[in-house]
Amino acid sequence: MATLGAFLNAYFELNGTDMSSHVESLTINRSSEMLDITAMGDTARSRTGGLVDWNLEINFHQDYAAGAVDATVYSLIGTTVCFEIRPQNICSTAVNPRFTSIGVIETYNPVGGAVGTVLDTAFTIQCNGSDLDRTITAT
Repeated sequence: MATLGAFLNAYFELNGTDMSSHVESLTINRSSEMLDITAMGDTARSRTGGLVDWNLEINFHQDYAAGAVDATVYSLIGTTVCFEIRPQNICSTAVNPRFTSIGVIETYNPVGGAVGTVLDTAFTIQCNGSDLDRTITAT
């Protein structure tokens, strides 16, 4: 069984723009609502899965140059965006799946930090009616 090892070179594309070289960290959170189906006579809670939900949290090293982080993300707050993530910045395969979906950028922090630290920024993409697609075919 192959393991990824160190998470060193992820691929991240937003609306067709490769932003991988600025990514500090990214996390996909995928979950299902838990619906309570407990009924009279049950002695413990019973649950079933409901709607799937996901969000994507991304931290970047900020860059205000044309075509970089701020220029790409700033005007997209509240709009629908497409993204693609691969754990390694190589073709997708069975051991390097590609995650894609369409979501809405909920938050973006264009400036923030403490004196003497790297100027980083973060944004969050929320599910917008489509599940996260996981593909292992070569790209």
